[in-house]
Amino acid sequence: MDEKPSTRKSPEFCSLRYGLALIMHFSNLTMITQRVSLSIAIIAMVNSTQQPGLFNTSTERPLAFTFNHSNRSIKEFNTAEVSVYEWSPETQGIIFSSINYGIILTLIPSGYLAGIFGAKQMLGAGLLISSLLTLFTPLAADFGVILVIVIRTVQGMAQGMAWTGQFTIWAKWAPPLERSKLTSIAGSGSAFGSFIILCVGGLISQALGWPFIFYIFGSIGCVCCLLWFTVIYDDPLHHPCISIREKEHIVSSLTQQSSSPRRSVPIKSMVRCLPLWAIFTGFFSHFWLCTIIITYLPTYISSVLRVNIRDSGVLSSLPFIAAASCTILGGQLADFLLSRNLLRLITVRKLFSSLGLLLPSLCAVALPFVASSYTTTIILLILIPGTSNLCDSGFIINTLDVAPRYASFLMGISRGFGLIAGIISSTATGFLISQVGPVY
Repeated sequence: MDEKPSTRKSPEFCSLRYGLALIMHFSNLTMITQRVSLSIAIIAMVNSTQQPGLFNTSTERPLAFTFNHSNRSIKEFNTAEVSVYEWSPETQGIIFSSINYGIILTLIPSGYLAGIFGAKQMLGAGLLISSLLTLFTPLAADFGVILVIVIRTVQGMAQGMAWTGQFTIWAKWAPPLERSKLTSIAGSGSAFGSFIILCVGGLISQALGWPFIFYIFGSIGCVCCLLWFTVIYDDPLHHPCISIREKEHIVSSLTQQSSSPRRSVPIKSMVRCLPLWAIFTGFFSHFWLCTIIITYLPTYISSVLRVNIRDSGVLSSLPFIAAASCTILGGQLADFLLSRNLLRLITVRKLFSSLGLLLPSLCAVALPFVASSYTTTIILLILIPGTSNLCDSGFIINTLDVAPRYASFLMGISRGFGLIAGIISSTATGFLISQVGPVY
């Protein structure tokens, strides 16, 4: 990691590898909208007018930029000709968590298989399966909650396949001086997707009915699949449309990278590798805070800021547009520091990892002390996901530096640590709130 990458000048920005990053960006955007769709739709799916969370019925503090046609109440919406289900809060919790268990099941094996059979097929199949299951969700709900849980679990397995296989592609497509930029462009799709679904999900439900949330984003996923299988290749050597200049640039920049065809995974060496444990610890800490924010942000906004159904969705989406912007800007800054030889690679990774863990933690700790200030609370809620995503240029892509041959496999293990942290943190937070009450 201490070696400085080659500083050979990169070809033009409008190149095939940046097109690949954009396609991966839209794929990640699609998958996160499919994952969050049920969280948006369930307020209309269940037979209750007192659901906590994103769609709070309070009408205090409306925003100036809400839509006039969204003034219907939850009660009015529930009278539309769509199905309503008797799902208890416990059942809803099982439905929401089932997708996480599905992701955990496939993180490690999909990362290993992507390194053997190619990431194009793994990612494409995962996105296609997730999109088809999204389209099928409204029909599955009519058949019963068990089928919905099964679909969500399988959907989680499909998305786990798609997420972990991405780093196998970047190990062959991303020059060392462009890894932060390329992976940040691709990874920012998740934050942009969260922003979009939170902004328009409620409006789609009110205007067309909750099933159309699944129909629209499931169909978009199918279109992304078509684009994926047409444009994406596992490595630049076999892509029919890549220019000779770009191919030579990528290949020459990766000449020092191990290309051993050996299939076995050096588990013992990995267990004894302290940099890998630092990466795993970083993922655990990062996902711990992110899961709390994603899970309880709508409830916090509706409880503290007292906003209505429309404003809650808009406010909940603002932190994610900040997160997406910081992801891209952080990647640009990291690669700028490397390309100008201002900092060593290991220093850049440590710097962005430290900032991405420390800054959002400080903002989260400060939240209870500024709850009386509407503006300050909003600023801190926006800064938490934004600064947290600086980690994308730190330990999150560090597996490409430490062990590019096994990047997807290690990413699967890393995300496994992160998901375990997410399950523990959300459960512990809910327990603490139920026992001592919210601090706000």
